[in-house]
Amino acid sequence: MPIPLQPLLHNETVLLRAPIQAWSSPDGRIGRRPIHGIYLADVRLVSALTVTFGDARGEHIATVPRGASRAEFIALLRHLDDTEADPRVRMRQDRRVSIAGASETYVLESTLTTAVTTTVEVSLASDLATMEAVKSGRASAPVSIGVDGNSAAWGAGSVSVTLNAPDSTVDVIGDSLSLHWEVTIPAKGSVSVGWSLDAVDTASVVAGVSTPAPWSVPEVRAADDRLTRWVAQALDDLDALRLTTVKDPSTEFLAAGSPWFFTLFGRDSLWAARFLLPLGTGIAADTLRVLAGLQGTQSVAATAEQPGKIMHELRREALHLGDGVTLPPLYYGTVDATPLWVCLLHDAWRWGMPDDEVRDLLPHVDRALDWMRDFGDADGDGLLEYVDETGHGLANQGWKDSGDSVQWRDGRLAEGPIALCEVQAYAYEAAMHGADLLEHFGVGDPAARRAWAAALRTRFHERFWVSDDHGSYPAIALDAHKQPVDTVTSNIGHLLGTGLLDADQAEEVAARLVSPELNSGFGLRTMSTASVGYWPLSYHGGSVWTHDTAIAIGGLVREGHHREAGELMRGLLAAASAFGYRMPELHSGDPAGAFSRPVPYPAACRPQAWSAAAAVAVLGAALGAEPAGGSLSTHPGAMDGPVAVSGLVFGGGPVAIDEAGVVSAG
Repeated sequence: MPIPLQPLLHNETVLLRAPIQAWSSPDGRIGRRPIHGIYLADVRLVSALTVTFGDARGEHIATVPRGASRAEFIALLRHLDDTEADPRVRMRQDRRVSIAGASETYVLESTLTTAVTTTVEVSLASDLATMEAVKSGRASAPVSIGVDGNSAAWGAGSVSVTLNAPDSTVDVIGDSLSLHWEVTIPAKGSVSVGWSLDAVDTASVVAGVSTPAPWSVPEVRAADDRLTRWVAQALDDLDALRLTTVKDPSTEFLAAGSPWFFTLFGRDSLWAARFLLPLGTGIAADTLRVLAGLQGTQSVAATAEQPGKIMHELRREALHLGDGVTLPPLYYGTVDATPLWVCLLHDAWRWGMPDDEVRDLLPHVDRALDWMRDFGDADGDGLLEYVDETGHGLANQGWKDSGDSVQWRDGRLAEGPIALCEVQAYAYEAAMHGADLLEHFGVGDPAARRAWAAALRTRFHERFWVSDDHGSYPAIALDAHKQPVDTVTSNIGHLLGTGLLDADQAEEVAARLVSPELNSGFGLRTMSTASVGYWPLSYHGGSVWTHDTAIAIGGLVREGHHREAGELMRGLLAAASAFGYRMPELHSGDPAGAFSRPVPYPAACRPQAWSAAAAVAVLGAALGAEPAGGSLSTHPGAMDGPVAVSGLVFGGGPVAIDEAGVVSAG
């Protein structure tokens, strides 16, 4: 019996309008690969779909994207054609997804001088498999489908699906639904038929958004037009990733990524919203509010909830990840979402989030900072660490949350509790900037928060720095014995721009980031090539994550290291071009000198929120745009060639930045 394997995604086509997504082959067929299907959040509604015309399939010649939610699959129908050399009969399969379902229209076109009579047959099946089952590679049995005239319905438990196929004959043949049309293509004309599907899941915890996106769409003028193309594709994808929670439909956030993470993730949604701040504070404000509404109030070991803690993941039911890992529907097992929540609120305030909206969230700031002091620092040493107390939660609870992500240079896994280097940077920044917020609004005890941050900074400098033949650098973490885990990793890039490092330390980190051991030429490797555990297709041990590289780029620019930032920018732009400007969650860390384009990580989400939003972060870094003292400052120079943009948002109004970095209204 074959071993179940996680489906690969890199060669498949996806359409999405959260919470609906449709995965298929590039020719539009559904069912040839394990991931294929039309999904409502975490449930597969359609598991197989094929179309024939006169008992034969068309010959696929093109797939034409029309935004994130629509595509046309074009095929020749030469079996209906005459004997001329030019193809004269073709089919356009127009697939669309919406927040409530999906539809397809089949347009048959002919330039023949005589009419053509034929049939259109659609065969469709459903297994209502959960995304958990699909991801694990487990097969699911087809469900029964009922027919009523030219409509059909199926469902189980909380899920119900209805399909309408006007003017068709609808039957059930075996385990499949059959839709049949008799059609005549007029001479030099066309005919179209189609169907639509709507679905409801009463157990769902998320819902779609149909309002306009809460950010501006800037006009980018760059000498390197790859940046312009990447930003445009990214914003289209991000629009399609918007969701709300069922309990709070007034606030929206960005789903982490398609297909595996079509839901709320604290860390992912926070970083994506933070990257988008140059386009307005709307998505940031909503993300802050929805997470504040779920902020922990009690200590519950089973869910990792603690007072003041920001959640990690929200699902419709418990999630079984294998190897004994089972996560409850609302899970708090993350060490970094809480300080990142405070950092986002501070940055959103600086970009122009209204004072009244910020003031409403200040009680949550104090609770978050209290959590860092009272719970995040579990052993009282002044640093934040994590450990799974249940035995079935996530072993690693930073952004690199795979089981082997924290390891020594010789390949040994670090023993927890673990204090990650970047988490100390987030905590320091959160405490300092949280104090700024409290001071500005005249609440809380900002001095105590700054004193706590200063003590953390001192301890970090005392304990985290190690060295090798190339100089000194911060260890990825301290282990259970408070020993610095000496692997060189991309985590150090997250320290830049937070205030945690001295200027000379920032210079050492900058040099390390662009060294051949970390810089692949297509972005920043998660782990150095000098580590025993390095492998270019390791999820967190050598691959390249777009958002990770973008964070480092932003930090380099804030520290004044424009040359190094430019090197990493060039790598991301080369990767973006190779991936058609829809950057995946991650890709291989193979060096650019070995391959002319980045090798895909085949199970990576695509699109993914923080990878898409990284395009805006890179744009902001290219401009050197940073709020300062109530105005917007710029320090261009990292990007090759000039960059100008209009349609940014600062202080609630539109701004433009010209090629010289001059800011103006508009």
